[in-house]
Amino acid sequence: MKQVQLAAYGIPEQVVRCVEVPDPGPPGPGEVVFDILAFPINPADISFCSGNYRLRPPLPATPGAECIGRVTAIGAGVTHVKPGDHVINLARENWAQRRRVKADDVIAIPPQIPLRQAAMLRINPPTAQLLLSDVTTLQPGDWLIQNVANSAVGRLIIRLARARGLHTINVVRRESLFPELQAMGADICITDGPDLAARVAQATKAPIKLGIDAVCGEALARISSCVSDGGAVVTYGAMSGAQPTIDRSDLMFRGLTLSGFMLGRFLARRSLDEIRTIFADLGQQLLEGKLDAPVAAIYPIEQIAEAVAHAQRDAKGGKILVAPNGMI
Repeated sequence: MKQVQLAAYGIPEQVVRCVEVPDPGPPGPGEVVFDILAFPINPADISFCSGNYRLRPPLPATPGAECIGRVTAIGAGVTHVKPGDHVINLARENWAQRRRVKADDVIAIPPQIPLRQAAMLRINPPTAQLLLSDVTTLQPGDWLIQNVANSAVGRLIIRLARARGLHTINVVRRESLFPELQAMGADICITDGPDLAARVAQATKAPIKLGIDAVCGEALARISSCVSDGGAVVTYGAMSGAQPTIDRSDLMFRGLTLSGFMLGRFLARRSLDEIRTIFADLGQQLLEGKLDAPVAAIYPIEQIAEAVAHAQRDAKGGKILVAPNGMI
């Protein structure tokens, strides 16, 4: 079978390769085997390939934090999934044609969910949902501000927040993005810049309880300056590559709280049943068309280098997917 491996850590499109490896074989007791129908290329995957991610396993290593698969076989004692079920996988190393994993790592989702959307269910939707629920207490009518609002997570935050009666201020780099974000429910769109706090204060005239950052560096400081006294700020990414920057007066005198978000850590606080409930809810919202994410292109696994290069382009218009077992 085909699998993506890293020959080294470095420039992602130069170090990924599609290789032939042995089939994982039949499932043992408490195991599941599934064919991978599609996987997305996320920023964390790019960071993994470059060697800058929190995990740096010995080489050769296989990236891939999420995928959509179809179960082909189950081992003894497995009852929550059956052959033919569509599943997402909580384990890593998903840039391959087939996986054999512990049964508790797979979660069945409705087969009616379009495969392109199902491939992106594992990471971004729960990230957006837990950023809104676990960082601070928000009530209908409250305001939050986020940067990188045109990202996959940013777009999901807009929709999930609107469904909860929350108001969003959405910071982006280009005014051309405003109409698209407003069409999906963004209350205020604004471009980033050194005077962000002054322009946000003029536009909202309301307290902002939560600031969400995915850039770090000075961008985090600008988001923090917009949040009202006693509010919360959370960072879940570092697209700039810079360390977090925040004015100490925001922490000491204005009483802001600063925290970091990693999906795995927040899911680990929950039982397996609770995790399955989260994905069941998000899957239902996908099925009903309440959530979705744009897809810019789909590549076969043999073109993984081209796919990884495409995933790093600016303004690519959506997620890059790879279909290891035939186009979807």
